[in-house]
Amino acid sequence: MSSDPVLVEVTRGRLVESVHRGAVAVVDATGGLQFAVGDVETPVFPRSAIKPFQAIPLVESGAADAYGFGNRELALACASHNGEPRHLEVAAGMLAAAGRDETALECGAHWPRRPEDVAALGREGRTPGQLHNNCSGKHAGFVCLACHMGVDHHHYVDPDHAVQIAVAAVLADLTGAPVEEDLRAVDGCSAPNWALPLRALALGFARFGSGEGLSAPRAEAVARLCAACAAEPFLVAGTGRFCTTVMSALGPRALVKVGAEGVYGGAFPELGLGFAIKCDDGAPRAAEVVTAALLARFLRLAGDDQRLVENLMQPRLTNWRGTVVGALRPSIMLRGRLGV
Repeated sequence: MSSDPVLVEVTRGRLVESVHRGAVAVVDATGGLQFAVGDVETPVFPRSAIKPFQAIPLVESGAADAYGFGNRELALACASHNGEPRHLEVAAGMLAAAGRDETALECGAHWPRRPEDVAALGREGRTPGQLHNNCSGKHAGFVCLACHMGVDHHHYVDPDHAVQIAVAAVLADLTGAPVEEDLRAVDGCSAPNWALPLRALALGFARFGSGEGLSAPRAEAVARLCAACAAEPFLVAGTGRFCTTVMSALGPRALVKVGAEGVYGGAFPELGLGFAIKCDDGAPRAAEVVTAALLARFLRLAGDDQRLVENLMQPRLTNWRGTVVGALRPSIMLRGRLGV
């Protein structure tokens, strides 16, 4: 990855203080590469960016309908959420629909993302539970899928569990990439995660957003998940989050999903395109700038939407007094290649 070009510059005053290198792929649903910079062929771990793909068996199997899940539950199944009260409520409701509770989860516990939610737990003398985990919606979906399949939900994160076998098959179908043991590792939430080339990840998102190249049941499932994320963007991430901000403004025009370690993926459903980004140093701030640049390039934006994306493409940096001290911006190379 050291040979990847500079995608984002960080300024302080009038000078460039640091840079972020990485790679980007934009692909259509037939696999055609529409835009690329950097190494888009070496496998990288997509981490949470593939949560929408991991939610497909929940819908396709009939489990979502059996438990009465609508947009809220499907959006949360795709989420990397803040652990805000509404996120916890929906995750708990998903488990309750299958006759289970938080003890069925195998994602582990961590503190909520927002300081105010951490403080609220402190005032109540409580520590976080597994529902607070940013992956609890995905894991609630896994538990519900296991229950609907009639298999023991315990150890559902094991690669040889029926749930993960179903997920791996979906991932291979969408991306066209090998989903093999030597490319598999354990994610932060304990679920399996497979390394994929950015080109394959972008193809998966192109098919996810358009349904092209998929069986009729799978195309129907991805359409429902896309619609759910567009209808409930808060549940996909939360207050102040890039994914929620973009999808709240652009609705079904853009699906945007963060992954850890500088990964972003998403789709422009109306255009039949998917994209995937990896920043070599794992910086999410840089991946967000690149995502905003792709939005500016591929979507015809105007008015408030255009201003929002321009601001996300060049976010200001402030110090502890609130003084603007610099900004992030796409590199000259990336701007030139994208024409933004």
